[in-house]
Amino acid sequence: MVQEHTHDDAHDHGPSGTPPLPELIANTDTTRLVAPSAPVAVHPGVITPIPTRSLRCGCYLINFKPSAGSALVTYDGTLRVECHAEGRTASGDLYQRGIRAMRLGTGQTVISLQPPPNPAAGIPIFARGQYREYLRVTSLLENFTFGSNFTLGFERRRFDSVSRTWSNLGAFTALMTWMAAPAGYPSSKDYLSGIVKNASNVAVGTLTMGWVSKYLRKVTVEIDRVSVSEAPLNDGGSNSWASVFEAINWQGTVDVSDANIVQPSGESWSDAEMHQTMLAKRDASNLDAEWRYHVLAVRRLDSTERGIMYDGNGSDSNNVPREGVGISSHWVIPNAAPWGLAKGQRFGASSKAYFRTAVHELGHAFGLYHNSVDLGFMNVTPSIAAAATASNPFPNNIQWSFATDDLMRLRHFPDIYVRPGGTPFGTSYASTPQSPRDSVISDDSLHLKTSALLDVVPLGAPVRINLELVNAGDAPVAVPGHLSMKGGTLRGQVIDPAGNARQFSSCLVCLDDESETDLAPGKSVRSALTLMRGPQGALFGSAGLHRVQVDACWESDGNAKQVSGETAVMITPPVDDAHARAALKVLSTPDTLLVLVFGGDHLTDGLEAVQAALDNPVLRPHYAYIEAKRLGQRFGKRKADARKAAALITTKTVMTDSESKKAKLLMADAGDEAAAGKTAGRKTGA
Repeated sequence: MVQEHTHDDAHDHGPSGTPPLPELIANTDTTRLVAPSAPVAVHPGVITPIPTRSLRCGCYLINFKPSAGSALVTYDGTLRVECHAEGRTASGDLYQRGIRAMRLGTGQTVISLQPPPNPAAGIPIFARGQYREYLRVTSLLENFTFGSNFTLGFERRRFDSVSRTWSNLGAFTALMTWMAAPAGYPSSKDYLSGIVKNASNVAVGTLTMGWVSKYLRKVTVEIDRVSVSEAPLNDGGSNSWASVFEAINWQGTVDVSDANIVQPSGESWSDAEMHQTMLAKRDASNLDAEWRYHVLAVRRLDSTERGIMYDGNGSDSNNVPREGVGISSHWVIPNAAPWGLAKGQRFGASSKAYFRTAVHELGHAFGLYHNSVDLGFMNVTPSIAAAATASNPFPNNIQWSFATDDLMRLRHFPDIYVRPGGTPFGTSYASTPQSPRDSVISDDSLHLKTSALLDVVPLGAPVRINLELVNAGDAPVAVPGHLSMKGGTLRGQVIDPAGNARQFSSCLVCLDDESETDLAPGKSVRSALTLMRGPQGALFGSAGLHRVQVDACWESDGNAKQVSGETAVMITPPVDDAHARAALKVLSTPDTLLVLVFGGDHLTDGLEAVQAALDNPVLRPHYAYIEAKRLGQRFGKRKADARKAAALITTKTVMTDSESKKAKLLMADAGDEAAAGKTAGRKTGA
């Protein structure tokens, strides 16, 4: 059943909700001014200019000091003020300042606050673990004033880093007064201070804000490549990373780094090889001190044609989501309509299409989904090509910008959503009220049938879920072309017997592919999930009944759509000590999931955990296909071993229908046609 999301406060507490974006502060009356706070002297025959003040556009370093509580609690952050024809839009984020302990010569330890950010350094970057609040600005100075102050109105939204939920702390105001800036600020005239009051007009703290940059945010993009792949730097003309960042009011730096990345096993890269290279070759960076995104250009990608985000939910070895994307330079554009001027070209040689895809994939690393409202960056390449005309062929018809609603997100979503290492990809922004295009559309004709492959699963085993998206209506409906976590359309949560919810989404996302297809009445699309772990840990970490909620999410005609389904699975306790030890090994090893997703030989801890499961007779049937798939794929100098992979598959192996079909191919490659036929015909519960 597709549900329509409203934008009341209740939705701010949802498992994947984000706080609503700041309202547009409309400039509806351009003649309205704030009267001077004191009379202005008038002398006959003398023209006396009347001094005015306005709120400067850009990024402000802010500090909020609560009036109650510990003297060691203070919050630093940024306030982003965007100026445009319709008025001003503003938003901010607060991070709790750290404390330090200093041991004196007397043996005493003195606890004090760490020093504040240096305003002379420009836009500050704060530690992700110190993130606390999002400020949704509701009122501020629209034009200019003759006085020395204005009222700033805002809501404070508290972020829970464990549950990744938001709570509304209420509405607040502060009478902000201009004063001389302390030393170090780049502008002495653009500094304000005010007393913060709650809705009951009770003072709760002090807020200061000082201008530090004309830009709203600051990022670095590192680009690595193999020697024969082009670095995606521009479109061959005026569109470049500089123009992309300038258009969204970000301060962007491009670090063209390694130009001779070694191909591990030939021109096409497996998911595991991409992941290993990202971990090994990206420049050392501290994401608590720098927003750094990594782009890796290679010849070909096994998983997809053009681009991939292979670091989506932070379940990898360094537990950092949304920091890595890949792009394929040697994909050959089809020599057919509708590819226009790019027909038959190698992708890297088609500068416009190649650079656009790099920006598109990085947009996903910023947390953005597909957006079909225009032909801009977050639409998919085939759709842009299909929209071309004879007078404006592809790739000349590319729109070199983000859609209006995506611009709002890039400028005013919470830091923790946009920055690398923040919330995982798949975090919903459907609750934002800024634009009607953000509403989730209700469509009762679609149903997501959700069922567990096995109703009862032993502790430590992955849980396989079958899905069927059905069009129960009487007209065709546009649905995702890829109904999968890897396609970026599926995510959800698992609720354990104690009521704790843990989210799941993919850490490997192939996103620049065809996003929609028409589903005829009475027809359905089938898919399956293998669930084991999410950013918050093991999804099935205890015995008992677990509820699995799955959401299929996509954009259609500029509107976000969602259809949901639910099933349940019983997790049984260990049957003996050996089973308990094996279950503990896989449940406590984050890289077990990465072996399932990527395969490869580079995740030592994950490989050891999978082997522990294979050595246990209770868990072996649930992990046999995972190991067979890994062995059936090459990795670096190790060749694929179809025979060894096929030997793992037996009549007891637990597989979804799609896994069973792939196992059949493995056995056929191994030359075991009889076993292949037996596997293909075996019931797997799908």
